[in-house]
Amino acid sequence: MASDALALIDYGAGNLHSVENALCAAGAAGVSVTADPDTVRTADRIVLPGVGAFAACMGALSAIPGMVEALGEAVLSRGTPFLGVCVGMQLMADAGEEFGRTPGLGWIGGTVVKLEANDTIRVPHMGWNDVRPTMAHDLIVPGEAYFLHSFAFEAADPADLIATTDHGGPVTAAIGRDNMLGVQFHPEKSQAYGLRLLGRFLQWRP
Repeated sequence: MASDALALIDYGAGNLHSVENALCAAGAAGVSVTADPDTVRTADRIVLPGVGAFAACMGALSAIPGMVEALGEAVLSRGTPFLGVCVGMQLMADAGEEFGRTPGLGWIGGTVVKLEANDTIRVPHMGWNDVRPTMAHDLIVPGEAYFLHSFAFEAADPADLIATTDHGGPVTAAIGRDNMLGVQFHPEKSQAYGLRLLGRFLQWRP
């Protein structure tokens, strides 16, 4: 239920407070904006936001003593429902290729690679675009969401691909497995579609 203890990870991500506001608007009774591994370890739900470069975000997350370990314990061992947003989703990958290859959390196999621009396709991919589910999922439905990114998650296993969008071809919009979901788009900027997604996450019992 929405009254569960929700931990929103504070590691300097630029969209932290807009995600907090959106979670509250979606029905969260209380959001703990936290950099405390113990709070994360015992949370009922976890959201990892993020904007910026993969390497910088992974470095900032890793710089909080015990945080990566606490996240792994909560999400992988305890099965705590987890939502990664934008770079927070990308960090779930094995590695990212922005400013050199940087290891990620390694929760879902794949690599975050640069989108290719051409005469008709602009990078960054910015603005409203369709979210097209590739399989049935409790949280992801068809609709339009707001995207802003220059790199995309290439999943190693197609079974982990939850939804795509189109930007000169299919681009990952959501990945997930079990209790984990990551979305490339910004729910906090996606108006009614984003709020409904966050509302479903607050009720999710994977």
